[in-house]
Amino acid sequence: MSVLSDAERRDWLRLARTQNVGPVTFAQLIARFGSARAALAEVPRLARRGGGETLRIPGDDEAARELAALAKLGGRMIASCEGDYPHGLSAAEPAPPIISILGHGTLLAREMIAVVGARNASALGRKLAHTLARDLSQAGLVVVSGMARGIDTAAHDGALDNGTCAVVAGGVDNIYPPENAKLYEAIRTQGCIVSEMPLGQTPQARHFPRRNRIISGLARGVVVVEAAEGSGSLITARFALEQGREIFAVPGSPLDPRAKGANRLLRDGATLVESADDVLAALHPILGRDFREPERDRAPPSALADEAEADRIRTKVEEALGPAPIAVDELVRFVGAPTGAVLTILLEMELAGRIARHPGNQVSWA
Repeated sequence: MSVLSDAERRDWLRLARTQNVGPVTFAQLIARFGSARAALAEVPRLARRGGGETLRIPGDDEAARELAALAKLGGRMIASCEGDYPHGLSAAEPAPPIISILGHGTLLAREMIAVVGARNASALGRKLAHTLARDLSQAGLVVVSGMARGIDTAAHDGALDNGTCAVVAGGVDNIYPPENAKLYEAIRTQGCIVSEMPLGQTPQARHFPRRNRIISGLARGVVVVEAAEGSGSLITARFALEQGREIFAVPGSPLDPRAKGANRLLRDGATLVESADDVLAALHPILGRDFREPERDRAPPSALADEAEADRIRTKVEEALGPAPIAVDELVRFVGAPTGAVLTILLEMELAGRIARHPGNQVSWA
C-alpha cells in the first residue's frame, strides 16, 4: 500500500472516468499494465482491436479540476491502492478504484454496521431503525446506510451523534433525495459521505446497486429492518452474503408486504433482530480482530500469441455471446482457449462498448 503522488492520482482518476472503463476493467488494466499512466496509453489501441472507435479519455486538466473542486468542498479522493482505503471494500466485487469522501474520513477506519430498509417504511419500522442505530453507534459501531427515505434516514438520524456514514448513488455533492438536505449537512458535519461517482453526478437507477455493494463492503454486517421482495435492501443483503458479511433481519407481519423480504432472509438463515444486543452478540466473536478479506490472485491476462489466434478466439467469443448474460467461466469453457486470452478479448470488447457486464461475473452483448 502507498500514497499516490498528485500526478498518479490524476492518472487514476482519468482512467476511472474513461469511457467504457468500469471497476472490473480498471482492475484488469492495472494488473496488466502496472500503472494507470501505462494503461491510459494502451486503452485506445485495445478499443480499436475490440472493434470500437476512439474512447473519450478525460484530460489531465479535467482530472485536476475535479480534484480541486472536491478539495474546495473539504473532501478528498482515496484510491484502492492507498493505505487509508477502507479494507472492507476489497470484498466489494468489483471494488471501486476510487472513492470521494466528505466529512470525517477517519470514521472509515472504524468498525461499521449497515442498517437498511424500505423507503416507504412504517412508523414503527422507522422508530426501530432509529433505536437500533442509536444503540449500535453508542456501542462503538459506525452506522452506514444509503441516505434514502424511510429506514435509511431514520438510521442516520439515530447514529448521528456517535458516528454515521452515508454512501450515495450520485456525486458526494449531490443531495438526494432533496428533502434530506438538512440530514446531508448534518452528516457532512458530524459523519462522512462516500461515493464512487463523479462530482455533480445525478443518481440514476443503475447507480443504486453499485452504491449498495459499497454499503455492504464497508460493514461487518447488514441489518434489514423492512424490505419488500425485490427491494434494494435485499440487493445489499445479497452483496453482503457474497462478501462474507453477517446478515440480520427484523421480523414483521406476514400481512405487510414491507416485511416479506426480511422474513425471507430469516427463513434463509439470517439472524433475528429485536434489539441492538442481538447484533452485538453475533458480532462479538469477530469484533476486535483484523477482519481483512484475503487478497485474491489477480494474475494479469496472458498476451495473445499472434493475431491469427486472437482473431480465432475473438470469433468464438462473439459466437458464444448473446443478449442474455453468460458467466465468464462458462464462456471460457465454450471457447476452449486460455483464460487470459479470453479475458483480453472481453477487455477489448468492453472498451469498444460492445459488451456489458452483469452481477455474478457475467457478460452479454451491450
